[in-house]
Amino acid sequence: MTPLEFILLAASSMFVIMDPIGNAPAFLAMTAQHTVEQRVRMARMACIVAAVLLGLFTLVGELIFKFLGISLPAFQLAGSIILLLVALDMLKAQRSRVQETQEETKAAESMADIAISPLAVPLLAGPGAISTALLLKSKADSWERIATLLIIIAVVSTVTFFILALAARGAKWMGPVALRVTTRIMGLLLAAIAMQFLLNALREVGLAKF
Repeated sequence: MTPLEFILLAASSMFVIMDPIGNAPAFLAMTAQHTVEQRVRMARMACIVAAVLLGLFTLVGELIFKFLGISLPAFQLAGSIILLLVALDMLKAQRSRVQETQEETKAAESMADIAISPLAVPLLAGPGAISTALLLKSKADSWERIATLLIIIAVVSTVTFFILALAARGAKWMGPVALRVTTRIMGLLLAAIAMQFLLNALREVGLAKF
């Protein structure tokens, strides 16, 4: 594989798996009660966290999983549970306690919670993205290519931030009814994503063949 082919493969794979365009509506639904500025800050924090985590797993992911005795299917199951909990509250058009508990009254804490989970993990840097990063690292036969992969992760995360920030600025034209409808629709889709994570995990351990 030539350097250019590796760059194109890594860039396209990471962009598709992080799916900033597909995750933008879910991001807007989960942050419906926040201002544009708060949404932009949450998007920035989420993308930074996602980039750091993906970079970390690229470098030492295999060692971390082996040291903790965690399999990728187990990670997928954990991600599916987190997404499902958020999705159930979104279907009721209410703030999820996974995103913000009643005791956490400070806005900064609330925004940090949502940005880290579920936006950064597992939506942006979920099991699929981590698996892709590990797979791409296995194809990197030199430190130069590993460094290239880390740069690509940073670039894709930056592009993801700009897409989410653009969506946040455009969402101010949506009325409250439209936001509630969008929240419920995205809750349903998020629940489907959670179930897909679950099915993927079951398939990998041989408990499902569909």
